[in-house]
Amino acid sequence: MKPLKFAEPLPQKVLSGDKDTTWRIEDEKEITVSDKISLQNTKGEEFGKAKVLWTKNTTFERLSEEDRQGHETFESEEEMLETYSKYYNMKVDSETQLKIIKFELIK
Repeated sequence: MKPLKFAEPLPQKVLSGDKDTTWRIEDEKEITVSDKISLQNTKGEEFGKAKVLWTKNTTFERLSEEDRQGHETFESEEEMLETYSKYYNMKVDSETQLKIIKFELIK
């Protein structure tokens, strides 16, 4: 089972159903449709399991409304890019490639 880590307070948003989409800049795990994933906090502790419904490769500037559904919101594009720059410890801009992963919780 492939692990996906979430920073606080995102695990609670996933468990409550408010979050069922995640964006990843580096997909070294090569997550694909129907994969079963282990949802983990940043310490590597599992808080749930999920099945991947669909994935899509795009850039930040090309994010659609559908891509944003089920994802946490940001006050501005600048805040979004700053947040991802911190997550990945790199400069993220509107042309940075990312993978959208839509998932559903499983028992």
